[in-house]
Amino acid sequence: MNYFKYQTAIGILTICEEAGKITAISVHHQPETGDEKETEVTREAYRQLTEYLDGKRKSFDLPLAAKGTEFQKQVWQALCEIPYGQTRTYKQIAEAIGNPKSVRAVGMANNRNPLIIVVPCHRVIGSDGKMVGYAAGVDKKEFLLRLEGSLL
Repeated sequence: MNYFKYQTAIGILTICEEAGKITAISVHHQPETGDEKETEVTREAYRQLTEYLDGKRKSFDLPLAAKGTEFQKQVWQALCEIPYGQTRTYKQIAEAIGNPKSVRAVGMANNRNPLIIVVPCHRVIGSDGKMVGYAAGVDKKEFLLRLEGSLL
């Protein structure tokens, strides 16, 4: 596995790549293993993330390989279906995956999302409209939602 750190508008992002696919994007995370090495794939991910953070990109076209349980992957896929500039509640995501009673499990899967921003877990809010939980920090979640125009 390779990883490289990039300075962005929301801080240092660590982008991890394995076998030509992005496996993780995180804020303030140092992988325990792997080589600190920039690759074409990490550079392309950084380029697309920069365009997004500059308000010039609304979706991503990257080879992804998130590692997680089948349930987590199901939740992450549902997150990818939330349109730019919109939000959903944890309950709506639970309903979207056909498991309406799994609201807490959806929250945990959201928290374990290894591909922040690209898999838009920041678009999930509490049923009362509050900014609840975000692995990178609620301040960054609010920044991303303002950028997308879904938080005034």
